[in-house]
Amino acid sequence: MKKLLSILLFALLSLQLSAQKSDVTALFSDQKPLDLKLKVSIKDIKKKTNDSTYLPSALYTKNAAGGWDSIKISVRARGIFRRKNCYFAPIKIKISKSDGKGTFVDGNKSLKLVMPCQNNDGKNPLVSREFVCYKMYEKISPYYFSTRLANLDFTESDGKKNKNFQLTSFFIEDDNLVAKRHHAKVMENLNLHPLGLNDTAALRHDFFQLMVANTDWSTTFLHNAKVIFQEPKKYIPLAYDFDMSGFVNPPYAEVSQELGIANVRERLYRGFCRKEPVTQFIRKEYISLEPTLLAVVDSFQKDFTPKDMKDMKDYLGEFFTMLKSDSQFKTMILDGCRKK
Repeated sequence: MKKLLSILLFALLSLQLSAQKSDVTALFSDQKPLDLKLKVSIKDIKKKTNDSTYLPSALYTKNAAGGWDSIKISVRARGIFRRKNCYFAPIKIKISKSDGKGTFVDGNKSLKLVMPCQNNDGKNPLVSREFVCYKMYEKISPYYFSTRLANLDFTESDGKKNKNFQLTSFFIEDDNLVAKRHHAKVMENLNLHPLGLNDTAALRHDFFQLMVANTDWSTTFLHNAKVIFQEPKKYIPLAYDFDMSGFVNPPYAEVSQELGIANVRERLYRGFCRKEPVTQFIRKEYISLEPTLLAVVDSFQKDFTPKDMKDMKDYLGEFFTMLKSDSQFKTMILDGCRKK
């Protein structure tokens, strides 16, 4: 009976994952990488923008004829750490309904544009690694942010001279669109203990953060996490921003000394303790997804060196070895989960 229930629940998850694919804007329904151009003063967006202040700009996309079409946008920098420590500040984009109508961003009023942090030779593969994280999460939970890869011709304008960069980047859809897709609403300033989150959704989220070795999140303080509310009384976490994870492993990554781990490659489970039967169910679900997740990595083979491919797959392999070992799983998750 338990085996039949597991099969039925996994089938339901698969149906949820496939059903929402058709319920996204045109930007995210196509996964062919976009060709974009953007010209921005990094200095200005770091100093002159905040959560409510945007600067005018234009986004150019290559059309079918090989020319470039422009769209009026407004931009601001996002991320406290990234403003201080990154050469390229990640960008939040706003598009008016009238400016977006009939363009490739139609239906998107707000977008995040992820770019490399540092200006070095290895900057683009790090963005690709983070993009792989988003694509793996799509196979795990029906509650995820849609993404779209882009080749970005980026011009940094400082008034006197311009610097041009060829960057790997990707769009992340707005959280309101994720909520709308699930007939839910985004919760702001939520005073909810993480144990108030839906148990299976929270465990899928927490296992994933462990899999990619990301500790830079909090569903308590909504740091690199959003929560949506579905009737009746179902609070669901949304994960984003994986660039500080061990899977991405950027040179600028930091971990809090309070966590007791040496570096971002060292895994630490930060999920709260849940009832063991549901925890074991999610464990089995993840183990069954191992070939699917490795296939996601394989699908990006052209974007990485053989060394990088081996590193990502070996790193995931360590996680699945832990899941399959009763003793390691008990130490890492059943005993290592947060009690308070």
